[in-house]
This record gives sequence, structure tokens and C-alpha cells, in this order.
Amino acid sequence: MKRLYIYFFRGLITILPVALTVYLLAIFLMWTESIAIAMVRPFIGDFYVPGMGLALGILGIVGIGYLVSKRRVRQALSIAERPFTSIPVIKSVYSSLKSFADYFSPGAKQGQGQQVVILRKPGDEMEIVGLITRHGTEGLPPGFLPGGRVAVYLPMGYMIGGYTVFVPTEWVHPIDMSVEEAMRSSLIAWMANRNGVASASTNPDLTPESPISEPETGPR
Repeated sequence: MKRLYIYFFRGLITILPVALTVYLLAIFLMWTESIAIAMVRPFIGDFYVPGMGLALGILGIVGIGYLVSKRRVRQALSIAERPFTSIPVIKSVYSSLKSFADYFSPGAKQGQGQQVVILRKPGDEMEIVGLITRHGTEGLPPGFLPGGRVAVYLPMGYMIGGYTVFVPTEWVHPIDMSVEEAMRSSLIAWMANRNGVASASTNPDLTPESPISEPETGPR
């Protein structure tokens, strides 16, 4: 019975990521399809081919991307977004989301040099993986320590959030990993290797057959 229990959960863990991915993708496709069809139905009437709404939605997004590449369109958008950058509460939410999106945009990757690094304080063996988001403190309010410093974003596992710390440049050490891979690994608390397979402990003293022992508290 115990072996059947293990097989069941092993199969569940194997199929669950695939099933959830397909389910979420299907929901997204149906959502974009319905929105695109609702927008073009006044022009095409009852004519419909499965997948046409999604195709039109993709073409619309590409068209928007082309338009915002023009300087005059960007100027018009900057005027249109003023209400979102002036109202106190909306300003905080909109500015944060826009900055986050701009950071991961293709143009930002060329200009800002996104880099995954290991944050290691001198004299301390603890290592934290983060993303360099800023070089230097120019343009920031006064009060930061002088010298060469970088801003490192430290993502948190199992949630959207994290911390940004300013540290000396010699504290960070680049590693061969993409930003997407680092964010994905942080989201699941680094429980999988680079191939997406759950990694096992390499320490022979930390196996399921040899649990971590409690520390000695002295003679009773």
C-alpha cells in the first residue's frame, strides 16, 4: 500500500506541472480569442474561423509595438499616461509596473546590461543570487555611501516580491545564467537544476534515511 501511495504522488507530481501549464495556456488563449473577436466583430460580422481572433490579437500587439516605436506616438502616449502618474495611489502602482516591464523589455537589456550575480559579503560564506538593476547612485537622493556601488534585486521564492540592496561592486560575482532562468529558479526556491529536474542533496549526511539531528544541548 505504501508503494502505491509513493507511485501515485510521483505520477501526480510528474503530470501536475504539464496539466497546469496546458490549462493556464488554454485559458489565456480563450481569453485573447474572445477579446479579439469582440473587437473585430463589428467589421467582420458573423464570419469566424477558429483561431482567427488570436491571430488578429497577435497582429494587433505587433502593430502597437510598431506604433510605439515612433517618436510622435511615444509623445502622445506620455501625455495620455499623465493621469496614471499624477494620482497618488495609482501613480505608485502604475510606476512600479511600468518600471518592472521596462526592465525586462528587449531595449532595456541592451542599455542596462542585466546580469545575474551572486552576492557574497567578504568574510561571510553565505551566497545570495540576485539581479543587478542599477550601476552607481547617480540621480538618486543624497545619503548613499560613496564609492562604486550597484543595486541588486533579490527575488523571493514562492511569491512576487523581493528586496533591493545597494552594495559595493566587489561584493557581486557574475554567474552564467539568464535573467529568466534566475527568476524561475527563485520562484521555486531553487529546488530544480538548470534542466528543470528536482535536484537531490549531494551531502550524504542529508539524505531521507539520515535526517538532520538535533543539536546537543548539554548534559541533562
